[in-house]
Amino acid sequence: MTGYQQTLQPFLWRAENITPDREIVARTHEGTKRYTYDEYGDRVRQLANALEEAGVETGDRVGTVCWNTDRHFETYFSVPNTGAQLHTINPLLPDGHVQHIVADAEDKVIFVDPSLAEKLASAYEPDAFESVEQFVVMGSEVPDLPLEPITDYESFIGDQPTSYEFPELDEERPAGMCYTSGTTGMPKGVEYTHKMLHAHTMATMTPQALGIDDSDVVMPVVPMFHVNAWGMPFASAAAGAKQVFPGPSPEPEDIARLIEEEGVTLTAGVPTVWLGLLDYVAENDVDLSSLERIVIGGAAAPEALIEQFDELGVEVLHAWGMTEMSPIGTVSNLKHDLVDAPRAKQFNVKSKQGLIVPGLEFKVVGDDGTGIEWNGEAFGELLVRGPWVTTEYFNRPDANEEDFDGSWLRTGDIVTVDADGYIEIVDRADDVIKSGGEWISSQELENAIMAHDDVSEAAVIGVPHERWQERPVAMVVAPEGTDRDGLSEGLREMLLEEYPKWWVPDGFEFIDEIPKTATGKFSKKDLRELYEGEESELLDEAAPEEAAPDSED
Repeated sequence: MTGYQQTLQPFLWRAENITPDREIVARTHEGTKRYTYDEYGDRVRQLANALEEAGVETGDRVGTVCWNTDRHFETYFSVPNTGAQLHTINPLLPDGHVQHIVADAEDKVIFVDPSLAEKLASAYEPDAFESVEQFVVMGSEVPDLPLEPITDYESFIGDQPTSYEFPELDEERPAGMCYTSGTTGMPKGVEYTHKMLHAHTMATMTPQALGIDDSDVVMPVVPMFHVNAWGMPFASAAAGAKQVFPGPSPEPEDIARLIEEEGVTLTAGVPTVWLGLLDYVAENDVDLSSLERIVIGGAAAPEALIEQFDELGVEVLHAWGMTEMSPIGTVSNLKHDLVDAPRAKQFNVKSKQGLIVPGLEFKVVGDDGTGIEWNGEAFGELLVRGPWVTTEYFNRPDANEEDFDGSWLRTGDIVTVDADGYIEIVDRADDVIKSGGEWISSQELENAIMAHDDVSEAAVIGVPHERWQERPVAMVVAPEGTDRDGLSEGLREMLLEEYPKWWVPDGFEFIDEIPKTATGKFSKKDLRELYEGEESELLDEAAPEEAAPDSED
């Protein structure tokens, strides 16, 4: 017996029938919009009819270049439930990467946010976009751009009926698609089947993950083009939670206002978003009383950030995942025997990437290929597998051989695991610094440096050294007017209180901004390319013998 197919269709049915009056609210270029799941279901079916009329068939891919809005959310359940595949495209990628992605996926229709239409037009190249038969602007007007044929969203669905019979689908049918950010080359495609998204949704709602239920008001600040906003729109609909979409490029003021006005209880985004919100809250009268928890991922959450939100009565859920994992893998929830632990212990635990989400398995292997001891000190590469973890890339057999070991995904993250099973990422395999045969965690140094009051951002990179192979150098962002010599010395002394001499960076270079990837992470690759000359000068001034791993410290 094939049994019941695990698809996205039951989640839409439940939202419409069990929580029909729960709201969906969106900040858009046309103002704030709100409607109910009952009304949402009608528009989802109108879109399904429009896609069918446009010639979209089972297996076709539909691209979206959109921010977090109600119309974008309508594609989340309409496109996959017709049997087509939703392909979210990151508009922050270079034009060449966008061209590669569209050509590789062979998108048939592309939806684009009005504020991103010019960006898409700048990337438009006939050969790369050869498969595209229709562009749809997510609004009620059509801009004058060289994208043909083009129409607006409301005209596209406007005359369509609100009834549509979704087909019975195989759970192994691809439902979604997202490309990696391409930090080491062209982006690689990852396909998500209905079964993968179904399993990920169910796991996300558990208390051991994000614990979403119908009492929540969920606002994903993480972009919907970034691995489906970490799956939160699917999980929120399945749970019957109210959803708030912050729209195009929300500023801290926009985020604070939406939390206040809509009673947001759960939100999610990268650390830089929440550092900006903290700065705004410090200077303005903001009511965050409804906010219960913030999911922070995409980059490590500094312990100081977790403490600051705790003082505001907001719990930080530090999470980790990957595009290849749909994406959630770990969440740093406290185990029952840590609930009454001292606050310092709790903050230390919550600053780690956390416990593996139910349904997944992991292992950590050292340089010799054997498993490491769970003692919080031994390093190794993290491998994961499970029902929402892909086992191959789209059209990339070369990468498949490198990044997968049978059913295991080689994450490229170097981690430790403590006795309680909490995983802590100490570096990317490409970013870990090996000095004198010993590993130095650039990420741990970054978090320590950013804990200083006069530092807003910091990135630590390894640079070649004749004797020690590599040595760490820190790139630091500090307020204008800062005594840089004094701060450098202060940072050095601060680090020496916690780390051995050979861990301390050989130099501190002050820059205006840490370059970011298209998903908001620090781009070590760009730093290494941009500051190659400066790095060597800094090392010439350093005293590496005093910082060597075989010194008396």
